[in-house]
Amino acid sequence: MSQVPIETLTPRQIVAELDRYIIGQSAAKKAVAIALRNRFRRQQLPPAERDDINPKNILMIGPTGVGKTEIARRLAQLARAPFIKVEATKFTEVGYVGRDVDSMVRDLAANAVRLVEAEKVAAVQEQAREAAFDTLVNLLDENKTVYRDELAGFNPLFRQAIEMYQGTSEPQTTPEEYASVDAPGMTEEEHQAYRKQLREEIVSGLHDEKTVEVEVEEAEGNKFLQVFTPGGMEEMGLDMANLMGGGGTRHVYRQVSVKDAKEILTQNEANRRIDRGSITQEAVYRTEQSGIIFLDEIDKVAMKGGGAGPEVSREGVQRDLLPIIEGSTVQSKFGPIKTDHILFIAAGAFHESKPSDLIPELQGRLPIRVELESLSEDDFRRILSEPQNALTRQYEKLLAVEGVTVTFTSDALDEVAHMATEVNQKIENTGARRLATMLEKVLEDILFEAPEIDQKEIKIDTAFVRDKLGNLVRDAKKSRALI
Repeated sequence: MSQVPIETLTPRQIVAELDRYIIGQSAAKKAVAIALRNRFRRQQLPPAERDDINPKNILMIGPTGVGKTEIARRLAQLARAPFIKVEATKFTEVGYVGRDVDSMVRDLAANAVRLVEAEKVAAVQEQAREAAFDTLVNLLDENKTVYRDELAGFNPLFRQAIEMYQGTSEPQTTPEEYASVDAPGMTEEEHQAYRKQLREEIVSGLHDEKTVEVEVEEAEGNKFLQVFTPGGMEEMGLDMANLMGGGGTRHVYRQVSVKDAKEILTQNEANRRIDRGSITQEAVYRTEQSGIIFLDEIDKVAMKGGGAGPEVSREGVQRDLLPIIEGSTVQSKFGPIKTDHILFIAAGAFHESKPSDLIPELQGRLPIRVELESLSEDDFRRILSEPQNALTRQYEKLLAVEGVTVTFTSDALDEVAHMATEVNQKIENTGARRLATMLEKVLEDILFEAPEIDQKEIKIDTAFVRDKLGNLVRDAKKSRALI
């Protein structure tokens, strides 16, 4: 996905970015591009006027496998926005056993925390890697007197334990003095030159197979208090580990290869450089201002009458969703989350119901309606080869790891697209998802035998496809579990 700042992209450019991954569905792409641009427009208004601008939520209507979820997910990636997909059928009306609708906002906030943390780690990655190399130089420098607490980043608690064991009350040597101990028989200049050469060798991977002892941070897992709320069992923001005087991680020493130590030490150094206190604050802000919730299967709670299992009111679920979409405050372990400006993209096939079956208030909160088209055989053909993450390219890359080069002829892709269309017509229509199932069948033997076969160049042509899929397609109803 492009790293061009989203603020500089026009709706037309946003559609062009989505076109790199999704075939067709121009109306849906146009709708989400406008919604995304409107967020930028809102941010340019004076603060006093922003709260008067509500997000224009979207209702996507279309069968399964036509790209509804992918459009929403790629949009969130493009905007670098917190994103979560939930199914409306997972929720139950307040008072029934099951998840309550507030939980999707809490999940969105948790995703935002992970997103912000990853961005902050990436921002200091280069500095952290350089510091990790410096630490490895100390670990591998055989011409210098070193102490474990220096190599572990000068851990005061560890040094204090050593001094207590030795019966000393005061530190005998400071970390700076440790670092100034020269190797016997070497001048300071010679020692520095040696260390510089050692560092270059570490960077180049010359010492990757050697073993070193490094400090590893292991997450203990913060225990959050579980309490009953009107909507069921929920997490509250009480970190039990901290209440008991402990932290969320523990530090242990492990013998690892230098290659693995590079990554471990880089991660440790990055964690030390980021401001943990600001992560939650920024994550809450981004959840509220740019979060996207994709609410799938909304048609299932719009259906009239009961269904299998306990009689849970579908209308009740809609009424519980309404205040979240209208704008309310949800309590989470990260603090209160306002939902007023979260973008909701609802979607459903609406085979057995219609959008007008939704309660009027909810319909009014989904003002943008867009109908996605069923995919044609030509669309299937394009999906197999055109997107940046096309299925054929994925398999080519996977098999290249084994030294096997796989190429697909144009006729072979035509045949797969034709067979997928035929199977979708004979049995349940799963849209583009059928392509993944069929390609897996076509390449099953190659994927299994790739590490051992002598033939390193394989061409997938029409005859190959028909040999693997012909019988299954001809008797699709009997082989429906396989394709």
